[in-house]
Amino acid sequence: MKQTLATTALAAALGLALGMGTTQAQQPGGKPMNAQQEAVMKWMTQNHLVKCYGINARAKNDCAEGAHSCVGQASIDRDPASFVAVPQGQCEKIAGGSSQPRRT
Repeated sequence: MKQTLATTALAAALGLALGMGTTQAQQPGGKPMNAQQEAVMKWMTQNHLVKCYGINARAKNDCAEGAHSCVGQASIDRDPASFVAVPQGQCEKIAGGSSQPRRT
């Protein structure tokens, strides 16, 4: 139920973002964010979630830092550049979780 609600909320946010057109938001590296990345960041902010890198299952990530364009595109489990949104303070409690992306 919880995951269904989160998935529905994310899908709604993505739909709204895609319908709004292009914006100038940027990723930490200075690259412009695509609409899907912006929607994920807005959803995370509204729900008080933070990025937790290196804990995803293959194709079950929320987004990434430069590795691919965004949701569900991680090609490996525990991708050090892909993140999953988690409640604040929880990432460090998960084995292998990091608040910063790791490059391989």
